Amino acid sequence: LSCWYYCNNLVSTLMQTAEYFKNGQVLLIDKPLNWTSFQAVNKLRWAIRQAYSIKKIKVGHAGTLDPLATGLLVICTGKMTKQINTFQGQEKEYTGTFVLGSTTPSFDLETEIDQTFPTDHITKELIHKTTVQFIGILNQYPPVFSAIKKNGKRLYEFARAGEKVEIKSRQVEITEFEITSINDLELKFRVVCSKGTYIRSLANDFGKALNSGAHLSELRRTRIGGFNVENALTPEAFIENLPAK
Repeated sequence: LSCWYYCNNLVSTLMQTAEYFKNGQVLLIDKPLNWTSFQAVNKLRWAIRQAYSIKKIKVGHAGTLDPLATGLLVICTGKMTKQINTFQGQEKEYTGTFVLGSTTPSFDLETEIDQTFPTDHITKELIHKTTVQFIGILNQYPPVFSAIKKNGKRLYEFARAGEKVEIKSRQVEITEFEITSINDLELKFRVVCSKGTYIRSLANDFGKALNSGAHLSELRRTRIGGFNVENALTPEAFIENLPAK
């Protein structure tokens, strides 16, 4: 694999020819808030093409992050795009915030709060005890506001049009789930999970398990397999390291 994420200080030496990217590299990018994963890939592809006068180069990512999430994107170039499915299948780690007592149709802040629930009965002991229910192999329903396809359309297209659609559950695995801090109705958490796990759905299900409601207000992906966001660059920092035209 590329030593990009281990040797950022050597980038000026490593990145002298277009072949560096065509031969295949793994780039660790820290996706900013409100960017789509597609935008991040396009931004890097365009920058690489401009820097090296390349007409065409394959660039793809190994696992989508929602626009309201930040953190690690594993982006592959050239021949390394053949490894995307392998990277996608590796376990992932997230940190973030659940807000208790209210839900949204999208299970996060993409949509407005639609219901509120009592929270007086929720104690710290109950919160920590409830996390145990979500460790192991689970059947999880993806959010209706998601990019999963059904009958040739994305689920969020049905949702935004106000159309109801049947969603099938899928099997996921959560190997670690802990509440790291509690501040009134805001719960900070850390989760290690399998491919296909929706943290938004976990927030919604966690609220139900507390006999209340909850939604996701913040999400950051910190790890995919052995790749860590601590070794990632922002898109701007990556582009700054490319040769100037």
